[in-house]
Amino acid sequence: MGNFAANEGLSIFVILVWLGINAFLFVHFYIVFLDDRFFYTRAILGHALSWARAPAACLNFNCMLILLPVCRNLLSLLRGSIQSCSRTAARQLDRNITFHKLVGYMIAFHTAVHIIAHLFNFERFMDAQLDDNMTSLPHVLSLIGNKENVSFLNPIRSNQTNPTIVMFTTVAGLTGVVITLALILIITSSMEVIRRSYFEVFWFTHHLFIVFFIGLVLHGIGRIVRGQTADSMKHHHPQSCYKLFEDWGRVRNCSEPEFAGNPPMTWKWVVGPMFLYLCERIVRFYRSQQKVVITKVVMHPSKTLELQMKKKGFKMEVGQYISVQCPSISQLEWHPFTLTSAPEEDHFSIHIRIVGDWTQSLYSACGGDKTDGQEAWELPRVAVDGPFGTASEDVFRYEVVMLVGAGIGVTPFASILKSVWYKHVQQNTNVFTKKIYFYWLCPETQAFEWFADLLQSLERQMAQKHMEDFLSYNIYLTRWKDTEAAHFRVHHEAENDPITGLKQKTLYGKPNWDNEFNSIATSHPGCKVGVFLCGPTPLAKALGKQCLKQSQAGAEFIFNKENF
Repeated sequence: MGNFAANEGLSIFVILVWLGINAFLFVHFYIVFLDDRFFYTRAILGHALSWARAPAACLNFNCMLILLPVCRNLLSLLRGSIQSCSRTAARQLDRNITFHKLVGYMIAFHTAVHIIAHLFNFERFMDAQLDDNMTSLPHVLSLIGNKENVSFLNPIRSNQTNPTIVMFTTVAGLTGVVITLALILIITSSMEVIRRSYFEVFWFTHHLFIVFFIGLVLHGIGRIVRGQTADSMKHHHPQSCYKLFEDWGRVRNCSEPEFAGNPPMTWKWVVGPMFLYLCERIVRFYRSQQKVVITKVVMHPSKTLELQMKKKGFKMEVGQYISVQCPSISQLEWHPFTLTSAPEEDHFSIHIRIVGDWTQSLYSACGGDKTDGQEAWELPRVAVDGPFGTASEDVFRYEVVMLVGAGIGVTPFASILKSVWYKHVQQNTNVFTKKIYFYWLCPETQAFEWFADLLQSLERQMAQKHMEDFLSYNIYLTRWKDTEAAHFRVHHEAENDPITGLKQKTLYGKPNWDNEFNSIATSHPGCKVGVFLCGPTPLAKALGKQCLKQSQAGAEFIFNKENF
């Protein structure tokens, strides 16, 4: 329970508070529209009125929240402020994308309820207008407002129309259609398979949020949901007068009721977040205009491109990431990449695995397809936004650390391990971390090649300073099994591993995480162990479960995962 509370306690509390606010708003506004002021509106629409307005209130609340988790500069600022007070609270900011998705799902749910309820409302408004029975209260209410300068209740003012025409000729109907279409495109393009395989589709359709918010603010201007005015309630109480509707205006205290639309409220909910997001985009634009110089391009094996860059005033911490734009490829696309350089270096660098159209275009623009290299003046101009904070920033706040990288997911740990190397070269005695366990899982041998030099340097440095116990590393070839690697056995008598050149031998298959966690817990009783992962979701689930269930020797495992 201690591990569960440390890892998930605050997250669950935040989610419960968020769900509680949604539930409160739904129930509260459902009850609000059961008030006598909306008695005659309900006479036409029934409870579909409340079923439409309650989710609308929840939509306002969630649309207020949806932009905040993607304000990267705001999150970095909050992270730095909160971190000094509570590491657990700061870790919640690392789950910003997860919360962003949850809010998106909630918006989709309430939108569906809102639309279904209003489809019933439009049909009932139409039926009330078409009904010729003057002894029908809904029809009489629909006729109110046919005279000049008289307020109306039924927004459908003619019986010569239909709900489809009304939907496309009223502000509420037209903006509702636009909002719904934008939301459908945003959600469907956010599916994992599209986001991973067709990032450009995801990127461009996600910017329909601008259309969504404009439509959202304008949606209530038509004031299509109407209720009895306060002045009218003084001279006409619906509970006393609704049975006398045939004699309204001739009976004392039962004059013809007057109606007015609710003023639009959505803008009050979203104007703050929209302003913050506008400031965020202005900051990003300003940063994108600052000059970035590519000082070195390195073509690593297995189609991995390394860019070393300099930018005036650029300061970073370990594990942070930047967003990169290449105007010659696309004026609009920004892609996140983890920094692989250390704060102590005079440049910052990223490693890019060539897996899509954009990365392939960048690879070609940097001369990756050329055999004779590329002149510096021929290199493309790039824009950089960031750096932004991630979970890995906290790595030196733990006495014992587990770093787990899968494939190119090793990039944030390159920065950490380089920083460790520099700190020990500079004899920095302020390093709180006393032990690092490093695990790197790769499917094939080629992926090791660009990172092996760093590990070899670290290995030599630690040996020279008699600090071999500070860093323990385990490298796994996950698609190899011991039987397939039998021809390497003869080399195991050699001092260095034949694949990586390290003294630590490469392992085959997948780690036994039960054994690894038990071993670390036994070696460090009572310690808080920071577990940092940059890798796929299945691996994250496996490590997350281990962090929750491990309690041997009182060790507490705190799980941190990179999110993009």
